[in-house]
Amino acid sequence: MDPNYLEECVANIKVRNLVDEDVEVENGSPLLMMGKGRQGAVFQVTDDICVKVFGNTDDCDREHYALMLGQETNLFPKVHHKGPLHIAMDIIRGVDLREYLQSQPLSKELSVKLIEMLITFKEIGYERIDHHKRQVYLQEDGSLKVIDVARTVWRDRVYPYPRKLLNSLGKDNKEVFLAHVEELSPALYEEWRHYIRMEEIAREIYQILLESPKGNVDTVKILSDKLLTTEDEERYVVLMSGLMHKVFKEQWVRTMMARGKDSDAIIKKIDKHWDARKAEFKELTTTETNAQDNNTDGPPKKGKGKQAAKSKRTKANKSTNKGKGKKKKSNGKSTTSKLKKWLTFGLL
Repeated sequence: MDPNYLEECVANIKVRNLVDEDVEVENGSPLLMMGKGRQGAVFQVTDDICVKVFGNTDDCDREHYALMLGQETNLFPKVHHKGPLHIAMDIIRGVDLREYLQSQPLSKELSVKLIEMLITFKEIGYERIDHHKRQVYLQEDGSLKVIDVARTVWRDRVYPYPRKLLNSLGKDNKEVFLAHVEELSPALYEEWRHYIRMEEIAREIYQILLESPKGNVDTVKILSDKLLTTEDEERYVVLMSGLMHKVFKEQWVRTMMARGKDSDAIIKKIDKHWDARKAEFKELTTTETNAQDNNTDGPPKKGKGKQAAKSKRTKANKSTNKGKGKKKKSNGKSTTSKLKKWLTFGLL
């Protein structure tokens, strides 16, 4: 292969990516196009070498990187040359797995080769341990060759089992392949089955959510009032104190650690301070409860009329003010005011 001739030919080939379609090709070169896909088009250079021309440099770089990872194996085409938008490599002949399975059964021997292919993917550093059957070619000697490997690397998210391969096999061959896996490696089979079941459950949940009637939305709007807390003042104070405690503790620890202080000592000091604030809050809420009880006029005892009710209030007031000299009895409004002040200043 003459690299200069190849460069001249590629310069006259324009490949443009389309959304969810095969690339658009303008071929002004003498090279014959062998096929095209979502990322690029393949042209024959010699009897044994082809060149894949890409629509963008990212796909070209990604595929070249993936191919180079596997050059020490017999699974991938040999790379001969690379340019910004093209890669020259061996032509892969044979029959792809999609065509093969249309007329031939999926034997245990072929399943073994597919598992070995996935193992090779793992060993050479591919992130996606998976491949579609149409990109796997059976050779005359029974070995496998793989093409279009750009999507096996630089992946943010991958499935934890060979989902693309299994689904591409079709329902019947998928079960045959899984039966072979179960026989050859029970542990691997159980793991794949687990992930397949998790995917099925996820689809079931999605369908339930999709088919949920609108009435459920209205019910949520009504029932969500149970999550509101700002109307209950005492509950609100408790929740706000917890929130402020959390924020204060996190920020103070970060500040002190930035100044080189010991984090354990800081946390102990903050907890000690907060225990004192909790005790103060407990005393305030107890006082408020007693005050509310003392100021409530319950029904008089039978047969004693107003005098019984008056006597009950007098005893309650004496009990509340016991040990406090001539201090005035607690008032519900004044205690609530103290709680608000505590929330504002006592947490600092």
